[in-house]
Amino acid sequence: MKNSTHSKSISEIWVKNEDVFHSKSLSQILSFAGSGKLKDDNSTSIEFREFLNQVPSTLLRQFAEDCLADKFENSGFALQDIINQIGLRLDFSIKHGLYRGRQNEIGYDGIWTSKEGHNIILEVKTTDVYRMNLDIIAEYRNKLIEKDQINKTNSSILIVVGREDTGDLEAQIRGSRHAWDIRLLSTDSLIKLLDLKETLNDSKTIQQINQLLKPTEYTRIDKLIELIFVTSKDLQIDALNDIQVDIDAKKEYKVSTDKTVPVGFYEECLKKIKLKLRMNFVKRSRISFSNNENSTSLICAISKPYLQGQKEKYWFSFHPHQRDFLNDSKNSYVAYGCGSSNYTFLIPFKIFEPLLENLWTTQKEDRMYWHVFIHKKGSKFVLVQPSNFKGKDLDITKYKI
Repeated sequence: MKNSTHSKSISEIWVKNEDVFHSKSLSQILSFAGSGKLKDDNSTSIEFREFLNQVPSTLLRQFAEDCLADKFENSGFALQDIINQIGLRLDFSIKHGLYRGRQNEIGYDGIWTSKEGHNIILEVKTTDVYRMNLDIIAEYRNKLIEKDQINKTNSSILIVVGREDTGDLEAQIRGSRHAWDIRLLSTDSLIKLLDLKETLNDSKTIQQINQLLKPTEYTRIDKLIELIFVTSKDLQIDALNDIQVDIDAKKEYKVSTDKTVPVGFYEECLKKIKLKLRMNFVKRSRISFSNNENSTSLICAISKPYLQGQKEKYWFSFHPHQRDFLNDSKNSYVAYGCGSSNYTFLIPFKIFEPLLENLWTTQKEDRMYWHVFIHKKGSKFVLVQPSNFKGKDLDITKYKI
């Protein structure tokens, strides 16, 4: 790849041709980054980490499996970067550690800091075949505390291993004096946690789930039950909304039976948005995205058509937590796919947000959301504003991409 693209970085190649990477193993991809060998602070590690910032979580899983199955040169270092990237996507701020220990340097693999300020000292192991010196890992934490880089009462250790069968290591941790400071997790389970995050709606839910990565005594399991309850409620939100929309629609409208109308066109909408904005987006939750710097954010939703006579109408829900998410970025957009990716509308949030006061709302005991109605009128599409005292709907045709 690199020889034929005049020394373009793998991130630049990714932006222009993602498909190139799906048939390549991680060892092949690394061979085209910088010198091809991961070393602390060299161009290869910088380029590789920038590349990991771009790729979807499905590729992170594939790359992690490559590291554990192939055992190629630097596979352990690559896995360390991949695990840190997963931590970043779980909404921790990340400080990368060293690949190899140095004299007078603290040899942690990473430091993850939660939004609440808890610091997790990361240790990544491809296997637990050999006994681990827990005193050494604990000393990393002690040295960071001595240097006032972390706080003793607000920090812990997380060991991520390649295998799910961690019985020997679990017993070693339980029998050590560091048992109350350490959590143990397999790479596969960590990736499943990221998969879960990408199906959730509210980022606050994942912040609660991330508490599982901190050492916690579960004699009393109230908080664990509460966490399961909150996660379940989050996952139900959009399903309940979709059901309600269909129930309401059947009162007056009927779902289009046109077999040429695509059922799932979400990815096609996202591709169009990326091309329009010339920007890569990383998935932050079920329908929310942002760029690597979090300077630009996006909510993207799709709807099937509902018919009222010959009129096409599209229904969406918009939630307070989505508004909060969009307001956290300097630039933000809402995108709505109406029937197919051919009718994808990308609206700046600064234009959309003032319209919320003119939309119908649903208020339930545990949630509230706005109804976004988009109607097709001839060759035009309008966003309906039922509470607008001027009685004017917003023509959004110009926002079609």
